[in-house]
Amino acid sequence: MATMVSSAGGLLAMLNESHPSLKLHALSNLLSLVDYFWPEISTSVPVIESLYEDEEFEQRQLAALLVSKVFYYLGELNDSLFYALGAGPLFDVSEDSDYVHTLLGHFVKVLRLLVKVYQNLPSPDYISICQCLMFLDGHQGVASILEKLTRSGNKDEALLAFQISFDLVENENQAFLLKVRDHLSQPKSRPSEPVQLQPTEAESAQNGSGTAAGDVQMSDSSHASDANAIEIDPSEAMSDLLILKTIKQSVEMRNSVCHSATIYANAIMHAGTTVDTFLRENLDWLSRATNWAKFSATAGLGVIHRGHLQQGRSLMAPYLPQGGAGGGSPYSEGGALYALGLIHANHGEGIKQFLRDSLRNTNVEVIQHGACLGLGLAALGTADEEIYDDIKSVLYTDSAVAGEAAGISMGLLMVGTASEKASEMLIYAHETQHEKIIRGLALGIALTVYGREEEADTLIEQMTRDQDPILRYGGMYALALAYRGTANNKAIRQLLHFAVSDVNDDVRRTAVLALGFVLYSEPEQTPRIVSLLSESYNPHVRYGAALAVGISCAGTGLSEAISLLEPLTSDVVDFVRQGALIAMAMVIVQTSEASDSRVGTFRRQLEKIILDKHEDTMSKMGAILASGILDAGGRNVTIRLLSKTKHDKVTAVVGLAVFSQFWYWYPLIYFVSLSFSPTAFIGLNYDLKVPRFEFLSNAKPSLFEYPKPTTVPTATSTVKLPTAVLSISAKAKTRAKKEAEQKAIAEKSATESSAGPNTGKGKSPNDKEGDSMQVDSPTEKKTEPEPSFEILTNPARVVPAQEKFIKFMEDSRYVPVKSAPSGFVLLRDLCPTEPEVLSLTDTPSSTASPAGNTTAGQHSSASAMAVDEEPQPPQPFEYST
Repeated sequence: MATMVSSAGGLLAMLNESHPSLKLHALSNLLSLVDYFWPEISTSVPVIESLYEDEEFEQRQLAALLVSKVFYYLGELNDSLFYALGAGPLFDVSEDSDYVHTLLGHFVKVLRLLVKVYQNLPSPDYISICQCLMFLDGHQGVASILEKLTRSGNKDEALLAFQISFDLVENENQAFLLKVRDHLSQPKSRPSEPVQLQPTEAESAQNGSGTAAGDVQMSDSSHASDANAIEIDPSEAMSDLLILKTIKQSVEMRNSVCHSATIYANAIMHAGTTVDTFLRENLDWLSRATNWAKFSATAGLGVIHRGHLQQGRSLMAPYLPQGGAGGGSPYSEGGALYALGLIHANHGEGIKQFLRDSLRNTNVEVIQHGACLGLGLAALGTADEEIYDDIKSVLYTDSAVAGEAAGISMGLLMVGTASEKASEMLIYAHETQHEKIIRGLALGIALTVYGREEEADTLIEQMTRDQDPILRYGGMYALALAYRGTANNKAIRQLLHFAVSDVNDDVRRTAVLALGFVLYSEPEQTPRIVSLLSESYNPHVRYGAALAVGISCAGTGLSEAISLLEPLTSDVVDFVRQGALIAMAMVIVQTSEASDSRVGTFRRQLEKIILDKHEDTMSKMGAILASGILDAGGRNVTIRLLSKTKHDKVTAVVGLAVFSQFWYWYPLIYFVSLSFSPTAFIGLNYDLKVPRFEFLSNAKPSLFEYPKPTTVPTATSTVKLPTAVLSISAKAKTRAKKEAEQKAIAEKSATESSAGPNTGKGKSPNDKEGDSMQVDSPTEKKTEPEPSFEILTNPARVVPAQEKFIKFMEDSRYVPVKSAPSGFVLLRDLCPTEPEVLSLTDTPSSTASPAGNTTAGQHSSASAMAVDEEPQPPQPFEYST
């Protein structure tokens, strides 16, 4: 109909008719045309609104829906929501359209409506209800649902409870999970049916570490007091140590920036894998790190062991402060406290008291710096008043180094609370003379208004009008985080205004960068919006454009994003090249060369920059960090800012926000690890074990395969010194070669004469080569085309671009509780009486390995195979002289 009608004028005129049936006809047809003629329909909005307000008009809900859609296209989302609610059941929450998705993603009153809708379904959608309740802070409701499901005695409902737990954990809201836990029934003297949801190691599998390790504890009537638990070993680190070796060899020892960058890259490359092979094999090289470089090197262990909550403190014990005993390096001790925070990021119930004690028991600013960062990470978003007071006391010492970390830590602690603490922090920012403290507080204030949207406007206005450019810079982050992932037009306009009008380069750069946080829910828009800014005369604006694309398009492999970043990787300004290289790595992480040939080109570009001794330090640092991000988490993680339910992952967004501060303070680079999310499908049965079964990836395997291992760089052949050759050796070789040729000719003549006169007639050495080629040619013809699908075994690596191709087989024994192509998925067993084959079992060999890991999807016998392949000892013999 849209192709046949050139105007909506006729239908709009019918709205003024007196007969209700004509008005109904007009409304019904205008609804089908609104997507195309909304500008014309918008001129008659008052008439349509009057129909909705007329209580005697029977089709007033239809009018409300039409007005809602018009306001949606006009960008007036508050009005659109109001009329959508007025449309009642005509507003279909299951409709797969941008209109519905936008409203659902932006407004809480919708959440309340959804809870009612889902509860009224014949089979209530408890998964969706709990997602809605989480964002309404309905912890009591979630706790009640979990208890109801686990106490029902129904296995399927218990599976649903487990799935809800994993889904809530993935949203990374520690404060909410703790509230849910506090509202669950406590175990009594006799086994009742307790439910325990512990935000401990279960979350570590989904919080960005390269591990699939977990410990969600729940039980139902059939389990009595026994708890189900799952602990899955880290998936095998597929990172290429030769890349790190090449980087190490090409970095000059006196270049401390590149030396530290290599340490950062190693930690990122092995995030969550526990693989510290590179560090153990290069202890002498590592020992050259001094002062803050030593702080960073120690903190890097926290990234490598991220998510391993039970072993975290024991792993860092050799580096931690020894109760005032002294003797240790304060840089190592501070780095170790920071590392503990990274290990326990957003899951710090078990470590925060130790960090508090460490903070209280020291006056050394380096140790205070590490303790503040660690405490902020461990208590992320909990708004703990006692911890806040501890950190505030460090801030008021007015130490520049410790005060900077204290400012950031306050923000981490108060993420999203929009409390009066922000005003307190702003007052101190005006009082102190230390630029580092002001910068830490500026970011901390921005973190407190995370996700508060219009509620934060007053504070944002105050910061963006401040005379101090550092606080205006903080205002850009406040805008970014308050409107994170909303694609809000007002926020975008404000940021673009500051990007072109502020007199300070720091503010302009950050304003452009902040666009990435506002737009990450609609990544395809970002390249278009920042395309002109990426060509700005100001290098700070170009840098901001690169990072904006890197943040919003992270892990998407978006072609437009790659096209925008490519020229920036060869920019004339070194720090722009650095930002573009890092951003490109963020965009194409987990993208294979088969799906985009530019991935291979970029990897070769990184190698060239790293090996070039004449390349400037900033670009080389960018290339080294980009190499780490490309292969992050043993090539088994991607960067995700949205959960699978399309809600923002608080820890990931906050992690990238603080990571972007590395411009001023390199140790903050490690915050990028908070945004890592495992690329895995892990199916779990009722006992939270991993059963072995197969499922389908309906795409060519090469599109999603691991990058091929690198080979020894060709540059080594040019460096290799020529071997000295003596003249007598050359003569001896020539003589031996001549004798061998004569012997071969003699043997050939003898063979031909014994075989008869016709056997070798017409044959020449070339003919012999031709024969051998004819023998080999059939092998080439046997090369089969690549299959169009791949059979995967649970658990398996599944990258984001692959998720849409994942299918369960019709004859599969297991059926997922909810349709999900990756992450933790609870499985319903259709043959519960038959014995199960498990993919992962607890084996001593898995912990004996230095890496402490086995391949995802690999049999538990893999470690045993490795033992069998060891060479046998030599046979006994007697030595005689």
